[in-house]
Amino acid sequence: MANETNNDFAGSINGLLETVGKLGQQQVDMLNSGIKTASEMAAPLGKTMTDLAGNALNAVNQVLQSVSSAISGKK
Repeated sequence: MANETNNDFAGSINGLLETVGKLGQQQVDMLNSGIKTASEMAAPLGKTMTDLAGNALNAVNQVLQSVSSAISGKK
């Protein structure tokens, strides 16, 4: 009987440690997935921000050219 109790206890401990290990592995997998997703989002977001800044500068340049043309045309 004592041997069966020890086996049950050892089996319970092994099951508990296996579950804790699986939970830890799942957390690591989720963290890796989050990092991968964030890095995949960063490249298109960076390109969009660069394009937006370029378009804004082009718009400002066109406005300045129009103002300059209007001023020089009045002379």
